[in-house]
Amino acid sequence: MMDQARTTISKIFNGEPRSYTRFNLTQNMEGDNSHVEMKLSSDMDDEVEANGVGENTNQHNHPYYPSKLNQRSPKTICGYVIGILFLFIIGYLIGYLSNKSTAKTEIKSDCPVFNEIAPVEAVYSLDWSDLRALLKKKLTTDNINRNLKEFSSASHQAGSTGDEALANKIMGKFKTFGMNTWTDEHYVKVHEPGSSNNRVLFRGNVVGTTEGYLAYSALKAVQGAALYAHYGRAEDFRRLKELNVDINGKVVLVRAGFSSFAEKVANAASLNASAVLIYPDPVNYNIKDDTALFGHVHLGTGDPYTPGFPSFNHTQFPPAQSSGLPSIPAQTITIRQAAEIMSKLGGRTSPDSWSDGMLRDTMYKLGDDGDIITVEVKNVLIQKKIHNVFGVIKGYTDTDRYMVIGAQRDAWGPGYARSTVGTSLLVELARTITDMIKNDGFKPKRSIIFASWSAGEFGSVGATEWLEGYLTSLNLKMFSYVSLDEVISGFDTFKAAASPLLYELLESTMKQVSSPVDGTKSLHEQFAGYNWEKSVMEPMGLSHSAYPFQTFSGIPSLSFRFTSSTKSYPFGTIEDTDQNLERYTSYNTLKLAKTAGEVVGLVTIRLVHDHLLKLNVAKYTSVIRNYVSQIRSKVESRQMSGRLPSTVTMQWLLSAHGSYDRAASALISAIRNSDLDDMEQCRIINNRIMRVEGSFLSPFVSPRENLFRHILLGSGSHTLAALVDHLEAIKGGLESADIDQFKNQFALATWTIQGCANALAGETPSVKHKRRYLKNVLVNLFHEITGAIKLQKRHKGIKYKGWIHFSRAPQITSVK
Repeated sequence: MMDQARTTISKIFNGEPRSYTRFNLTQNMEGDNSHVEMKLSSDMDDEVEANGVGENTNQHNHPYYPSKLNQRSPKTICGYVIGILFLFIIGYLIGYLSNKSTAKTEIKSDCPVFNEIAPVEAVYSLDWSDLRALLKKKLTTDNINRNLKEFSSASHQAGSTGDEALANKIMGKFKTFGMNTWTDEHYVKVHEPGSSNNRVLFRGNVVGTTEGYLAYSALKAVQGAALYAHYGRAEDFRRLKELNVDINGKVVLVRAGFSSFAEKVANAASLNASAVLIYPDPVNYNIKDDTALFGHVHLGTGDPYTPGFPSFNHTQFPPAQSSGLPSIPAQTITIRQAAEIMSKLGGRTSPDSWSDGMLRDTMYKLGDDGDIITVEVKNVLIQKKIHNVFGVIKGYTDTDRYMVIGAQRDAWGPGYARSTVGTSLLVELARTITDMIKNDGFKPKRSIIFASWSAGEFGSVGATEWLEGYLTSLNLKMFSYVSLDEVISGFDTFKAAASPLLYELLESTMKQVSSPVDGTKSLHEQFAGYNWEKSVMEPMGLSHSAYPFQTFSGIPSLSFRFTSSTKSYPFGTIEDTDQNLERYTSYNTLKLAKTAGEVVGLVTIRLVHDHLLKLNVAKYTSVIRNYVSQIRSKVESRQMSGRLPSTVTMQWLLSAHGSYDRAASALISAIRNSDLDDMEQCRIINNRIMRVEGSFLSPFVSPRENLFRHILLGSGSHTLAALVDHLEAIKGGLESADIDQFKNQFALATWTIQGCANALAGETPSVKHKRRYLKNVLVNLFHEITGAIKLQKRHKGIKYKGWIHFSRAPQITSVK
């Protein structure tokens, strides 16, 4: 304890320079933009910058250098030292107990975006009502409309000249707003159509012209009997098995919708189907009969040929493939092609709910062994260079903590709703917030990054490669992600997918934004109904571009959309145009865009403005409880039936759930009792909140084998949902049931939850506790100094060298 006391006083006396440092974003001068080089800088900003970081003055606490002691008597020297110590300690103690400490511990960072020490001086900003009014005033439909016209493009496929031209426009906009900007580039592998179109033959005859294609399909020609399987969902194939329909070797025809193309193909492949044909049924889509569909069938995100690691040009890895690549060919066909095939199918009548389609002259039969289909996929795998574009608004206190707002930039066709709307909103939000900072005094505490992603059409490739490149640091520094992709495709329904941590913030935001349908109501009043979660929230899946942020990187994420309750919007077709979007929104596109911008803007301002992050850690308690309840009832049922041994106990899972519940409650209590003016305490609490989402990523799963490691929201055998499914398989005695595998997954999932609870329960140092402890250290040290004075009087003539010699070690009073 003596050493600790000396260290404390030494730090008080000598200290360390506390300078405001800022980051410099510099590109590799050799032409490789695939990484961002971070440099510390202690230079002062000479003027208020347009990106929102004002003038800061460096303050250095110069170390104390004692004067030479060779000219004075030991008594005089000791008296000087003791006097200085006494005065300084009393002054510091009084100041410390009456004022909050702003001294900050230097935190080193290897974050790819920020590598600096965050200043902690108090920041006085506008109140919430002022900020909300400013955002609503400055975010205008006129600016959004100008952006829509400027960023609309007939051709901007990933890696094309059109894509690069849009990237340069966005970069120019960010620079105009005074933001720091940079890009990173990746070399990714994608599929494109070959020199000749893919082909589909029915009973030996070519069926129409096949112009669409599905990237990452297996490249081969196969043949098999036709089988109609509704939407190709897992429950659809279970229904076929209940009807004793053999799926092995069949060419499966499924409708587009309700799940991603990749999931449909994976479901069919798991049952040994030979190929999959996907078509848009008129009951779901209002498009022309010959309109082709484009998409991808990689059951994952990012470049499937660099699974789990980034596709930088300078990275050298052995050849690898994602486990999510399908082993069977898959192809889209048009409404006309589908009608030509399905109107001639024989065999059994399909279940009643499966025959509600609107294909011409079609009875929706399941097909028989004579309905032979041949599928030829001749896509070509090529490498493309893509660019992600970034602009940053730096925060004023926790500069190295940031959220990201992102939007896909590329599209296969016009991509108006797919990419143009999101890109336009991204730029308008950047303009609005920088304007609030420069002209209205808004000072965000944390930083905001605006990101324009490329290769989104191939499965969030650009975004995922960025996440893979900086995985180790992002979940330590990045506290939220908001997606602007596909934010408008209709007007009569509002849907959102988010981390449970963001539910409360989204609900409060919906209550503060006016409905674009009825201005007299809020979004919440218009769309929430009696149970807003059931009415608004939907599971986040592969079709959401925020999915890799949430389930791969463990970053609380939000994605929402205005959509239609009747027809699916023609994403991935040449009919994704401004005229069609206007029809789908009843000519309210600009109103809807402004409303969407307000939602994102208010969520963003809340997350970067408030002292504590608006992330509700208690919400996960109910999510875990729901899974635990399901697992418990099924385990007990299987044990009663003798299908599961009694050695499988729920004790540890229940204990882990209880640990998380207690840790979340303790943190909420600490927040209620915290001093929001204590910047250091707020940062400590925020760090604990930020660890929650990442702690739900299973440490027992390799990102190379399964990117989506989140045990509650991800996919794979490590998830709690997989445990529930496994118990169902055990009940039915299916081949997939494996008791030992279940017990192993059960144990690993339990420990992951316990680990999250442990991370959340990290001790929050009480301000009073810290002050009381330091007071005791100082008081005891003062008594030692007094004792040294008395000792000096008794033993005159002793020559002191260096530090005062104490007669005994200090007795530090314990703190209760």
